[in-house]
Amino acid sequence: MSVLTFGVRMVTAVALAFACVAGAPAAAQTTGTIKGKVVDGKGQPVDKAAVTIEFKGGTNQKRDVKTNKKGEFIQVGLQPGPYYVTVQHETGQAADQVQVGIGNAPEMNFTLKPAAKGMSAEEAAFRKTFDEGVQAMGAKNHDAAVAKFTEAIGMQANCYACYMNVGSVHYEKKEIDKAEAAFKKAAELRPDDSKPISALADLYNSTGKREEAAAMATKAASMGAAAGGGSAQDSYNQGVILWNAGKMAEAKAQFEAAVKADPNYAEANYWLGMANLNGGNMAEAGKYFENYLKLAPSGPLAAQAKGVLDSIKPKE
Repeated sequence: MSVLTFGVRMVTAVALAFACVAGAPAAAQTTGTIKGKVVDGKGQPVDKAAVTIEFKGGTNQKRDVKTNKKGEFIQVGLQPGPYYVTVQHETGQAADQVQVGIGNAPEMNFTLKPAAKGMSAEEAAFRKTFDEGVQAMGAKNHDAAVAKFTEAIGMQANCYACYMNVGSVHYEKKEIDKAEAAFKKAAELRPDDSKPISALADLYNSTGKREEAAAMATKAASMGAAAGGGSAQDSYNQGVILWNAGKMAEAKAQFEAAVKADPNYAEANYWLGMANLNGGNMAEAGKYFENYLKLAPSGPLAAQAKGVLDSIKPKE
């Protein structure tokens, strides 16, 4: 299961003689994207697997795509909210749930397993209860969502997705202690998954616990690197958290990872420019500020980028 994609809170960033203040990144997009990869039990990419992306936010919307030869799939133009994603192929099947936000692209990786001969009554009851929790979550009925996921946990105590969703709901309600406990339980259930660690990093960042946030962001980054690299969104969020904690070198590494994963990520280019500026590398800084202005000429950070460029350009 994938965690909700949280916003990140930016603080005043001071680099050399320049003070640039940025609010929470504003996205020009009004839709989101889901992308991912499907492999078989041996870890080999699965071609032409059928991927069904079903919206669970109150209206009946389905999108169907197929994987390519690399096992990859992508669907753009999705309404923000909860989705249930199923994968079908002659070699097996898989399913997972994800929350899509505006402009973000959560990554979903599936390993196919042979189809079960039939669902037991207990499994059917669990699935029904879980789906009702997802529906309530999509409708912003927070109390009902927590009640349903808690009921589902009573049926399957090791329901990782339940704890992630409970944490996300409590986070949205600003019930920080409860959200923290849920994310920690999810991390216990899947110690190799960076998503609950990233969620904790964002939670600590939002409550001003900079050192705790930086520790979690660093841990999530190392887990993502060990797994072959995280998404551009994850690397960017981790970079912001590390920057806010004053860990400039670590933040720069994450902004570099974000730009490498997605060269067209405007905000990541801007903050990589800031990181280079902070290190005194004017040429590199200018390159990334110029990239930002090409990608988002009227973006929320355009004025700051132009101002810095005017300040660091050689005087004729």
